[in-house]
Amino acid sequence: MHFVYILFSEKYNRHYTGLTSNLDQRLHEHNSGQNKSTKPYKPWKIIHFESFTTRLEARQKEIYFKSGIGREKIKEFHNIKLKDY
Repeated sequence: MHFVYILFSEKYNRHYTGLTSNLDQRLHEHNSGQNKSTKPYKPWKIIHFESFTTRLEARQKEIYFKSGIGREKIKEFHNIKLKDY
């Protein structure tokens, strides 16, 4: 199983999109500063994730989320999450 995930840093108002086969471990790595690109913006929380049976499918979705249209979709996920709290 492969996951595409979207993280949000409330402190810095930043999003991060990634791909992993172990979602819990990857979130721990981001929040413990093991990832150079996300270390300065921790703590992170997952605002959305999707699961896929193949890495190729997950990679295609990750590329979509990193496109202009995909970034607009991420804003929608973010707004929905904010309304839930």
